[in-house]
Amino acid sequence: MEREGQVERTTKETRIKLSLRLEGEGSAKIGTGVPFLDHMLTLFSRHGLFDVTVSAKGDIDVDYHHLVEDVGICLGEAFRRALGDMRGIRRYGHAVVPMIEALAAVTVDVSARPHLVYNSPLGNEKVGTFDVELVEEFLRAFSQASGTCVHVNVSYGSNAHHTVEAVFKALGRAMSDAVRLDPRVKGVPSTKGVLG
Repeated sequence: MEREGQVERTTKETRIKLSLRLEGEGSAKIGTGVPFLDHMLTLFSRHGLFDVTVSAKGDIDVDYHHLVEDVGICLGEAFRRALGDMRGIRRYGHAVVPMIEALAAVTVDVSARPHLVYNSPLGNEKVGTFDVELVEEFLRAFSQASGTCVHVNVSYGSNAHHTVEAVFKALGRAMSDAVRLDPRVKGVPSTKGVLG
């Protein structure tokens, strides 16, 4: 069974086309016009073993906020579409990933109950021209659109690039665990009989 999600989103600020295949090989074709975001999405794809294609344009001459947030929305919506009724999934995922001096833990619950907890020592740093505070905006948009409860805890990290990289790798691995099909799970993984 191929679980895939395709999303197209057009607003006055952005135009995005995104496709996701859950049973992938970690193949990424990413073009957002924001090189650091492209790099992070490629890492997410590779370490989650998802096939992800993104073509995006936006008002990045203003700043990157609209585009980063809308890509998060589209990725989240693609997961929601690919998962369908969520029958047979493991539901929970967790990963702790080091990147040189940085350590990030991400825990997810694919439950149709979106929520973001984001604990990071990073503030208003920049990686090149990318405002690191936009990572939280991306994650919030992804959480809401996918219906996923996401907890991100960065224990430490002095280099902003390394820290954000650890977060995206951990998110990919945690989501990979959560959406994996388990033949022992009959129906949806909830004692209520529904998720949400």
